[in-house]
Amino acid sequence: MDDKTRDLIERYSQPVPRYTSYPTAPHFHSGIDARTYARWLSDIPEQGSISLYLHIPYCDRLCWFCGCHTKHTLRYEPITAYLAALYAEIEWVSDKLGGHGQVTAVHLGGGSPTLLTPEDLLALKTKLAACFTIADNVQISIEIDPNDLDDGRYDAMAQFGLTRASIGVQDFDPRVQKAINRIQSFEQTRAVVEAMRFRGVSSVNLDLLYGLPFQTQSGLERTVELALGLDPDRVALFGYAHVPWMKPHQNMIPEEALPDKHQRFLQAQAAAGLLTAAGMEAIGFDHFAKPTDGLAQAARMGRLRRNFQGYTDDKADALIGLGASSIGQLPQGYVQNITATGEYSKTVLDGNGATTRGYALAPADKLRALAISALLCSFRLSDRDVSGFGAAGRALMSEAEAIALTDDDK
Repeated sequence: MDDKTRDLIERYSQPVPRYTSYPTAPHFHSGIDARTYARWLSDIPEQGSISLYLHIPYCDRLCWFCGCHTKHTLRYEPITAYLAALYAEIEWVSDKLGGHGQVTAVHLGGGSPTLLTPEDLLALKTKLAACFTIADNVQISIEIDPNDLDDGRYDAMAQFGLTRASIGVQDFDPRVQKAINRIQSFEQTRAVVEAMRFRGVSSVNLDLLYGLPFQTQSGLERTVELALGLDPDRVALFGYAHVPWMKPHQNMIPEEALPDKHQRFLQAQAAAGLLTAAGMEAIGFDHFAKPTDGLAQAARMGRLRRNFQGYTDDKADALIGLGASSIGQLPQGYVQNITATGEYSKTVLDGNGATTRGYALAPADKLRALAISALLCSFRLSDRDVSGFGAAGRALMSEAEAIALTDDDK
């Protein structure tokens, strides 16, 4: 590693917010409530496009690296009770929409949505179809834990209309897997990919992590090579965020086994190099896709977007989050649901909206959000990007140019 690279790592390897929104989630406040959200939903145009995110906050094992809002359970009863609440929220949102909007994308995340029984997964599909107008070409994706699956669940996902399977891998090294409590063999993962392909799923995504305990550059390179052997359409390459003060279960991870910031950088660079050498295109700073994939096509055409699920080619006007802790994004701003599942369930079963906080966007917020999105998606910001904001856009470009010139002098 040369001195310039080492200096850049020292200068910029500081904790920063995750810019899946601007302002970021820590700036959300209680001034945005269910009444505000109801007004925003009613303003969605009759022909507006909607993306749905449904959060299933349960896992039958707790991965120690996980930063998601989820709970460990070995019983199905809590999931059954939660689904009743989720249906109540779906009905509340549908009522506020008043028949407006068409759903063009559905994403099931968690937790582990593949914990749902085939019967419950298909019942969820029926509920969505009854409450929303679903586009004929709707894109449906589900986050998959290979340890949850059987033929019945595979078939139910196919009947649900799954178009993209997002499979968590993290790392194939057994020592790393043990350290993060995520035992998952390569053969298990391959079986899931083959089952998805057999059932006509057109896109398979693999999630990999760097910066994990006991992870080495050579070990990660081996994981990437194995992953490429599964012929994925997309790969997400995320850096592990060690935040045990926010996620206490991460205290189970031995901090002394974590790679340092220089090793993390080399791991990320090595993995990215292998993915691009194999013909995948780099999308933003942590996604890769085949040139024929919709994500790569969107990036080439300047239509790439970034939301709370990462990089996407989803063109929907509004993202509606359903379930405990879910975040929604509408033209007016952001909304987030109650995080605690018990409080969430009681609120929606009483007939109320679950929104507990959010943020209304001012014109200045929208300008900075657009600028950040341009940098995240294309690593560039031009006058054309901000031309619609007039004098405010020109002022931001002057500010950005000054920052760039100052940085060059360092």
